[in-house]
Amino acid sequence: MAKRTQKAGATAKFGPRYGVSVRRNSANAMRKKSQSYTCPICQYNKVKRKSVGIWVCGKCNHTFTGGAWEPFTRASTANQRIVRRSFEGTSDTDLVALATQAAMDYEAVRAKEAGVDVDEEE
Repeated sequence: MAKRTQKAGATAKFGPRYGVSVRRNSANAMRKKSQSYTCPICQYNKVKRKSVGIWVCGKCNHTFTGGAWEPFTRASTANQRIVRRSFEGTSDTDLVALATQAAMDYEAVRAKEAGVDVDEEE
């Protein structure tokens, strides 16, 4: 005979209260907060949540801030990318503009070597 109900897991303490979607979201949050994550310094899977937004590596004792439920959020990844670009001095759009300009210069040199006047083509 088939099972009629699913296992409730960590949200069994709520019983039938609050609705399915709320219990499901709560279960996902509880699962994320108690999971261990990879340390950005020593690369070991030892990062645990100390309190809301504070994460500690159990191996190298590196403490850092992150999200409430996960140490690395989409916003923190975007912020790290922006900071890295500012330190490097260039962004992807700058590199695309430089590559486009270099390609146009190369084509102009090739056209000049072939004896075609670039201004006449346009």
